Formats: sequence, C-alpha cells, structure tokens
Amino acid sequence: MERVQILLDPEQKQILKKIAKQENRNFSELVRNMLDEQINKHLRTQLAAAAQALRDDYEADQELTAFTAVDGDDFNA
Repeated sequence: MERVQILLDPEQKQILKKIAKQENRNFSELVRNMLDEQINKHLRTQLAAAAQALRDDYEADQELTAFTAVDGDDFNA
C-alpha cells in the first residue's frame, strides 16, 4: 500500500468516523473500501458501455448474425 494524503471537509471526516465506529472498522479501512466500491462501479459502467457498443455492432453486421438461425441446433460431427 501507498500512503496518500487527501483533504476532507470537516463534515465528511465526522461522518466517515461515525460510520467506521458503527461498523467497528478503522477509518482507513472504511475509506479504502468505499474507494474500491466506487472504482468497481466505474469499471462495471465502462464494461457495460463497451458491451453495448459491441452488441450494436453485432446486431448490425450480417456476417456476425448469419448463423443465429441455427443457435441451439444439435450438430453431429
């Protein structure tokens, strides 16, 4: 881990300390977990946007959708 320094409003710090106490966690752990949640949310949003862009390409490209009619058919090789 690396040490970083951030500036918080007094109210933010007070609220975070209160939450940490209620959850029986230390302040740093709480902040790290909150940051992890926001980072994961951001990454999921980016992934969803990329998936949507690929879906749009997939649905518009006849070469990619040519075999959808046989989806689910059993093939014996």
